[in-house]
Amino acid sequence: MKNALLILSMCCMIPGITKAQENSSDVRDKVAVGAKIGMNYSNVYDSQGQDFQASPKVGLAGGLFISLPIGRFIGIQPEALISQKGFSSTGSLLGDNYSMIRTTTYLDIPLLFALKPSKFFTLLAGPQFSYLMHQTDAFTNGQSSLQQQQTFENENPRKNILGITGGFDITIKHVVLGARAGWDVQNNNGDGTVTTPRYKNVWYQATIGFRLY
Repeated sequence: MKNALLILSMCCMIPGITKAQENSSDVRDKVAVGAKIGMNYSNVYDSQGQDFQASPKVGLAGGLFISLPIGRFIGIQPEALISQKGFSSTGSLLGDNYSMIRTTTYLDIPLLFALKPSKFFTLLAGPQFSYLMHQTDAFTNGQSSLQQQQTFENENPRKNILGITGGFDITIKHVVLGARAGWDVQNNNGDGTVTTPRYKNVWYQATIGFRLY
């Protein structure tokens, strides 16, 4: 009889233990910091320039993030990323054709609103502030003139750019798989006086990260 009561008591305790374990694995209401690294697949849109045609370019992306909960189902996630963007292009400048690969390195700071319908899946969207840290142009066409290259080097690019980004995170314990899409709402042309093509950046980003709770 005593053994039967003991077994019955243990059976009654199992649902409570299971529920406690499930709740302990749900960290949506906990502050988390982490790091991530991945790739950008970038191009440009809303471009203006004589015969300007752009193709996508692959670059690196990585940085830090912090997840700040506002309850269990919503939160805020600021990030700070070093992000390579750019494009390969052909066009006409100063009466001659050119071929070029442009690589731009930005400090991206997205301020994302997080919607967390489950402990594994998070939707994110918000504004992004980008600062142009470095820009390089590699001319791949032997017919490109020195004057064309100097024109690109002397352009006045916009350093601070406002954009919009969004996507989702899939969290498996401490590992975070992220996907984003983003686009600038301001063009690259700083003062509007240069003759090089005007454009806005657009990119897709995939990352893998690690979270600390």
